[in-house]
Amino acid sequence: MIKESIIKQSFEAATERYAALGVDAKLAMDKLQKISLSLHCWQADDVTGFENQGGSLTGGIQVTGNYPGRARTIEELRADVLKAASMIPGKQRLNLHEIYGDFQGKKVDRNEVEPVYFESWMQWAKENGMKLDFNSTSFSHPKSGNLTLANPDDGIRNFWIEHTKRCRWISEEMGKYQNDPCIMNLWIHDGSKEVPASRLKYRQILEKSLDEIFAKDYKNMKDCIEAKLFGIGLESYTVGSYDFYLGYGVKNQKIVTLDTGHFHLTESVADKLSSLLLFTPEIMLHVSRPIRWDSDHVVILNDDLLDLAREIVRCDALGRVHIGLDYFDATINRIGAYVIGSRATQKALLQALLEPSAKLQQYEAGDKLFQRLALQEEDKSLPWGAVWDMFCLLNDVPVGESFIPEIEKYEAEVTGKR
Repeated sequence: MIKESIIKQSFEAATERYAALGVDAKLAMDKLQKISLSLHCWQADDVTGFENQGGSLTGGIQVTGNYPGRARTIEELRADVLKAASMIPGKQRLNLHEIYGDFQGKKVDRNEVEPVYFESWMQWAKENGMKLDFNSTSFSHPKSGNLTLANPDDGIRNFWIEHTKRCRWISEEMGKYQNDPCIMNLWIHDGSKEVPASRLKYRQILEKSLDEIFAKDYKNMKDCIEAKLFGIGLESYTVGSYDFYLGYGVKNQKIVTLDTGHFHLTESVADKLSSLLLFTPEIMLHVSRPIRWDSDHVVILNDDLLDLAREIVRCDALGRVHIGLDYFDATINRIGAYVIGSRATQKALLQALLEPSAKLQQYEAGDKLFQRLALQEEDKSLPWGAVWDMFCLLNDVPVGESFIPEIEKYEAEVTGKR
């Protein structure tokens, strides 16, 4: 346990160091305090949900590992989320997939889902100071196959259109209940293992489906459309590619979701932000960590994450960029995975907020490019860690690595007995 006096002393020294560069460390913390991450419920139970207990994943998704302690019920999942949130500074949101409804043993097909099955979630979230976000669920269903909203079969396509319409309705009721817009993400796995005879055909069908889904306007929810590069078993063609959703999003002024795992590894997702902000109303981020492919590793504080955070701040877009987490690791303690990824994302945002941007812009305006690069490099070793420790202390969450024994204790007493 780090002594509180040491944390405060280090913070005061850090604030002086940053002040010398024109940076207000306390203001940076105030801004970070207002940023809520949307925690993904599916990290707690390996994307199983409560619709079909024990069902296998389909739709190009794969979770690896069998670490003990997976949440098996709504009660267990809620407890795990709250435990993770207690070690993450600030107030966070919770992102639900449709399959996580409170069905209470009743069989409810995807085209029959209603807000009533999420009323207990709304009440629980309000009691615990959380806001909810939502996702339609097109995978792991007998009608999923390789094509859902892009399916030429009218019966299957209409089933998924109805499902997605109902998910928008649920999101509207969530937003109304919590007096804050619920962000609903639409992602489908539709694609093909080999190149189809016509790529255009399925994209035309998808566009028509989306037009029908979005025909009704809502005031208390926001629509997001998420692209993907490929899925397992669907490697050669993805109907809802980035280019497709970028075009649709600009044309129809929808929020485009950028998942950091859904692009070629040499692409910079950070570089896309400044372009999207010019042509779309807002951006939704799903923060993940791809290793060689869309493997959804636990997010860590790496260069890609730092670049992404810096770009949000440099664009002055904290009010237009929503940040959610999207990874699922079943090889390690799942609550630990939540905490590591969330805190890493917050650390990246804090470093971005502490960047001496005014000085950097001054150098750039004067064509002092050596000075700009030099300061960018020195910025990497500035005492942001002392500011982070203070931020955790002020939020009454574990400082430094002290969350490790707390998670170990929860595993010994709770998840290890499941």
